[in-house]
Amino acid sequence: MESLSRANSAFALDLYRAIIAENPNGNLFISPLSISAALSMVYLGARGATAEEMAKVLSFSSVSDVHTHFKSLNFAINSPKDSYILRLANRLYAEKTINFLSEYVDSTQKLYQTNMQTVDFIESSEESRKLINQWVEEKTEGKIKDILQPGTITAMTRLALVNAIYFMGKWMHVFPPWDTTEMPFRINQNESKPVQMMYQETSFLYNYIDEYKLQVLDLPYVEGELSMLVLLPEESVDGSDPLQKLETELTVDKLTEWTNPEKMDRSTDIVVHLPKFKLEEQYSLNDTLSKMGMSSLFQADAADLTGMSSQEKLFVSSVAHKSFVVVNEVGTEAAAATTIIMRTDSLILGPKKEFRADHPFLFFIRHNTSKSILFLGKFTDPQ
Repeated sequence: MESLSRANSAFALDLYRAIIAENPNGNLFISPLSISAALSMVYLGARGATAEEMAKVLSFSSVSDVHTHFKSLNFAINSPKDSYILRLANRLYAEKTINFLSEYVDSTQKLYQTNMQTVDFIESSEESRKLINQWVEEKTEGKIKDILQPGTITAMTRLALVNAIYFMGKWMHVFPPWDTTEMPFRINQNESKPVQMMYQETSFLYNYIDEYKLQVLDLPYVEGELSMLVLLPEESVDGSDPLQKLETELTVDKLTEWTNPEKMDRSTDIVVHLPKFKLEEQYSLNDTLSKMGMSSLFQADAADLTGMSSQEKLFVSSVAHKSFVVVNEVGTEAAAATTIIMRTDSLILGPKKEFRADHPFLFFIRHNTSKSILFLGKFTDPQ
């Protein structure tokens, strides 16, 4: 499972860079695990060059048995806990007139705990769209609404693969609400906006990376099975963008080393200032994934998805991702969903350190047991 988590982390950082290349400014929030899980169900039915492209972009080439590892990961994530809520769910919606290969349907059920529901895309495309949206909304506790916009599902749609992830956890060390005060958040050297800044002084896992002038803070949730990792570069004094350097050069090895609990300082009290924030983001990932090298998947004359159905020539027409997170004194609530639409062309006390997140930073929500990045974000601009 560790090899899959590493592959998913590599894809997460590559996808992050691809998204910010298109939109370098502003906030970002995604669930790379939701996107990987949805695409891996497509990969299960991909063949030939399409499968090779997907394996390369998703970093699956180094994983011996991707789908068996995903089964283990799904089990680890979905194991019921009293201290937090974490759910990862998959579902297939198939056009009722199409015969999908029983081997593919059985494998998705066995490996991804996914049931295939037949719908009438041809005659009732709008009703089918609403049905999928309703399922996503239910699985994310109402946080992800209308992931599929009108027109996304058409009479040409043959299969929709949907993944939803939901997390709600309380901090191990709650921020006292009476200590939250309004403070300026510096977007850049010339602009700032007010934020509600939380405060506490506690012993957290902490690291400082001199090469990047970077502070790393591990904020654990109750029981410590999940953490929010905050990467905070020092503010620039020469006009350069330290966050951009970090984004460009961050690798899985660096992230793993910097956030390794055994290599972090745990004996120092940290004075933490962290803004309360809420992000809601939506992405259409067709172009992004194509530019990353997964291009044939979206081309009617090039996609090879014959592992799903030999009845019609299938290709992916839409990969939609929508995400939500709210961070406050008590903890974090986050949700995301990914839909992939297929169609056919036919029809301890010590010296104190200060961690003041009053300027742009990166943050990860990590499932520490499996070392999986559940959510990844950049906070640059208070809404």
